[in-house]
Amino acid sequence: MHTEATTALSEWLARAQDGPDHARAEWKTSGVALLPLGRRFDAVRMPEPLVHAALDTQFLTEAAEGLARRLLGPVIYDGRTMGGTYYALMQPYAARYWPHDDKAPWLGLGTYLGVPRLDRTEPPGTHWVVPPQAVGRLCPVALVGQLVAAGWYAMQAGGA
Repeated sequence: MHTEATTALSEWLARAQDGPDHARAEWKTSGVALLPLGRRFDAVRMPEPLVHAALDTQFLTEAAEGLARRLLGPVIYDGRTMGGTYYALMQPYAARYWPHDDKAPWLGLGTYLGVPRLDRTEPPGTHWVVPPQAVGRLCPVALVGQLVAAGWYAMQAGGA
């Protein structure tokens, strides 16, 4: 990724906080900054089994490729929480009605998300499976909804 683009993306993410220096310091010391949702972006929390069922794979690398093709926006993976969780970043308040809250909850205002430094694109720990490509380019709501529905139906059909 081009250095100017990386700097612009990092700055855009850091400014989700009132004090972006705090985010920069967290990235420097731990590689992950705790950022508030609802200002720059919201997130949908998708359990690993749901995503893997939707993409018909059990492999993280194949899932990453499938998510990049299907969601067209940034996705974070945290293998340490709840057995593995994907977070699709979305426009704040983009879903006036989110029918999948019981399967993949919408996280917004009042919630914080661990957001990795842009160069964290591999395990271990929280990392980008689909890094952001441009400032403000996030996953479209409809595409995330389709993926969640596909995963849910695949799990039901498979008896999971």
